[in-house]
Amino acid sequence: MLLIRCPYCEEERPEVEFRHAGEAHIARPADIASISDEAFAEFFFIRDNPKGLAYERWRHVHGCGRFFNAVRDTVSDKFVTTYKAGEPKPDGETLLEWMKDQKS
Repeated sequence: MLLIRCPYCEEERPEVEFRHAGEAHIARPADIASISDEAFAEFFFIRDNPKGLAYERWRHVHGCGRFFNAVRDTVSDKFVTTYKAGEPKPDGETLLEWMKDQKS
């Protein structure tokens, strides 16, 4: 079973307690009513689907109920780190070190 660490509860819990909530760090248009249909479709539907590290939003639905962000390796399905919503993305050095350790 996959364990996910909630940065608010500060403990690892089984994946069944969580729900995926899409890609993290998506900026909402300031005036969504004034953008073109194409720009709206781009914002609403088009998301990255990288092979490797992905920045995602998750919700601890059967715990604290809060949203948080996570970095997950889509190849191995392992979580690199989780961090509170509103915090900046983790630095690249930390993530590169994690990836090197996984290959060893």
